[in-house]
Amino acid sequence: MIKSGKLINIDSDIDFAVKQASKIYFEGGVFIYPTDTVYGFGANPFNEEAVNRVNEIKGREAGKWYILLINGMNNLLKYVELKSEKDMDFLISIWPNPVSVILNLNNKTKGILKRDTAAFRIPNNRFCQKLLSEIKMPLISTSVNKNTQAPLTEPSLIKDKFASEVEAVFYTEKKSFFDASTIIDLSDAKLKIVREGKIKFEELLAKYEA
Repeated sequence: MIKSGKLINIDSDIDFAVKQASKIYFEGGVFIYPTDTVYGFGANPFNEEAVNRVNEIKGREAGKWYILLINGMNNLLKYVELKSEKDMDFLISIWPNPVSVILNLNNKTKGILKRDTAAFRIPNNRFCQKLLSEIKMPLISTSVNKNTQAPLTEPSLIKDKFASEVEAVFYTEKKSFFDASTIIDLSDAKLKIVREGKIKFEELLAKYEA
């Protein structure tokens, strides 16, 4: 039986929803929430137990990493090392948008996450922006599905399939757009495409080379 408190409509009171999601985040829980792409599992990437739970829920092997949402450039620079001012200007020009960018982590973050790079995005979504401003830390974002299966985008299906496995499902009744984010790699000398989504790579490359 799913507790009614676990199903939270963000349209009813977005500030209450943000406070609840923030509480779950800092307590090491896992929740589902709408983003500027598909619905995502959310958790604290610096909490190993929370990351392991996301892996278990998705049926995904440990070691693979997730996109991290962040609220702004100043916060991002606490975790990454950009190669140049050009890269900084480029990121400012493309965000907020459904574009996830693989970046080099700084030494402190490398030591904590035990990896050299991670993909970040400043999302174009009001709930995400308010939540990220509240927690002031990166937030895991990975599609709501079992490994190898298609992402679920309908709140009713998400509730039926996953509500019993997470602390809360935050959902909206407003029309959403479910294009995956474009993923690009800015960790090396040359900008590379990893996955093309709603934003076309040609458009991003033109901005990068401008």
